[in-house]
Amino acid sequence: MNAPSTRPALAQTPADIDLLRTFLAIADTGSFSKAAERVFRTPSAVSMQVKKLEETLGTSVFERDSRSVKLTQSGEMLVSYARRILALSNEMMARFVMPEMEGTVCLGAPDDYGERIMPQVLKRFAETHPNVQVNVIIETSDLLIKRFENGELDVMVYTAQSQQLEEGAQVLLEEDLVWAGVRGGCAWERDPLPLSMWEEGCAWRSGAVKALTEIGRSYRTAYMTAHTQAQRAAIASDLAIAPFPKSFITEPLIELGEKQGLPKLCTYQIRMRLKDNPGCCSRAVADHVTACFDEMCG
Repeated sequence: MNAPSTRPALAQTPADIDLLRTFLAIADTGSFSKAAERVFRTPSAVSMQVKKLEETLGTSVFERDSRSVKLTQSGEMLVSYARRILALSNEMMARFVMPEMEGTVCLGAPDDYGERIMPQVLKRFAETHPNVQVNVIIETSDLLIKRFENGELDVMVYTAQSQQLEEGAQVLLEEDLVWAGVRGGCAWERDPLPLSMWEEGCAWRSGAVKALTEIGRSYRTAYMTAHTQAQRAAIASDLAIAPFPKSFITEPLIELGEKQGLPKLCTYQIRMRLKDNPGCCSRAVADHVTACFDEMCG
């Protein structure tokens, strides 16, 4: 006869939305005290919520010391589930409980993810919020940030390399940048190195330029475009190589690296920010963005 499990029975301990909301606040801010401010609870109440969550799951979700709070392996796994659960919960409430939403939301996104993710976001959002109009602006992240700071955007998705998380920002995705070339190509052998990039202000460009400068490798911008499909065309034609997110490397592109004498590139993040005091329409759009990125990341 099998010994009874020490883990709590799932049917007896359904996911608690409030616990998950507090958990994500800690994960996003890296601080119990900052999370307490975000969820309008005392630090001691937040600690009790984390304890209850860990008891419910039967595992630790945070590693804590006097100076920092870090996610455990289980905590990192829980982040994705928690974001999906909260996003779906908010979507459900918006669809069945809240009054029918009406309004306009201005959403900014960079080209690379604007073409991959935004159609899915807008399609799903239109199904549940037919009376909300979403206007999308696709630009480089530096221009999006300026628009956001000027109050022109309600929701902003943008790329960043700095590990300093802006107030109110949420990390949607973190990924390695790699060098992309075409299979069988020789563009990487040329001197100066021909690159396909956008102008200053692009997070991918700044990481590539910094890495090449550090090893003294000369380069030139052979193909300048803000659109990833145009960059792919330049790479596929062996006119240039480019810094690309690792997930963008699909045939006929291949990853180049140390064997070709190229420096290792940094990681970058996709982040999202909402304007101060966002309305229910803006929050609903942000929830859809979160859910779509979580599904994309698996």
